[in-house]
Amino acid sequence: MREPGAPTFDQLSVFLAIVETGSFAGAARRLNRANSVVSYAIANLEAQLGLALFDRAAAKTPVLTEAGKVVLAQARVIAGDVAALRAQAKGLLQGLEAEVHLVLDVMLPTARVVDALRAFREAFPTVTLRLHVEGLGAVTQMVLDRRATVGIAGPLDVVNGGDELDYIAIGSTLLIPVAAPDHPLARGPNPPGAGRNHTQLVLTDRSKLTEGRDFAVASAHTWRLGDLGAKHILLKEGLGWGNMPEPMVREDIAAGRLVRLAMPELVEAPYALHAIYRGDTPPGPATGFLIERFRAQAD
Repeated sequence: MREPGAPTFDQLSVFLAIVETGSFAGAARRLNRANSVVSYAIANLEAQLGLALFDRAAAKTPVLTEAGKVVLAQARVIAGDVAALRAQAKGLLQGLEAEVHLVLDVMLPTARVVDALRAFREAFPTVTLRLHVEGLGAVTQMVLDRRATVGIAGPLDVVNGGDELDYIAIGSTLLIPVAAPDHPLARGPNPPGAGRNHTQLVLTDRSKLTEGRDFAVASAHTWRLGDLGAKHILLKEGLGWGNMPEPMVREDIAAGRLVRLAMPELVEAPYALHAIYRGDTPPGPATGFLIERFRAQAD
């Protein structure tokens, strides 16, 4: 038994046109070809594959054989892949990025992330997105090291990139002190300095940019964690108190799993957010769209 040959994309396109129009004549009109040319292309396709794709004796209109139905499914996949390739090539010719590496500060509210990424997918379906999530200076470090095209980073005092980075303000998120309802600080109101005698859970920087620096640390007893999700879990388990993005703990507070602490020195604090990118690598169309989407959210 001989091996099947390799059909051409043109043959598959003719095959799909016949199926979609319901006739050889309809395919000829769509493709602006003679009927004989359409018939010849299908004959060659069947010869290449060694399969009969249409049961021409069944009716006046072409009816797919079982083999034809299988080939149809694959032909549609191939046509879709080629269409995607052409769209991506067109984008590249227009200066569109092939892919965007985006690094997000872990403090950025999930709703803002979902909104931006959904809009990005609709606007740039051919652009591959590489998404990373980091905290504090690690966001900046990825952009400085060119491992990310654009970052959504925290306040400027933890965006320590100097003249190499350009910044665009995109609003802020609110940090509030919280603890489990059975934590001593949850009984409140607390006098100034009450948090010093209780373990504070603190998010640490994976980079060296803020080494030796603390932000909103009010306790002499700390547990350092590199993951905000782990901090969230430990807070709910009553293993300490700490500052968290208000959107992330809103449901926990409403359900009584966490309590917003009354602490005079740490009532709440806005956590400023910035879109950052290297000054020597200005944003392309897709990157610029993401930055503008995050900026518009703040409005």
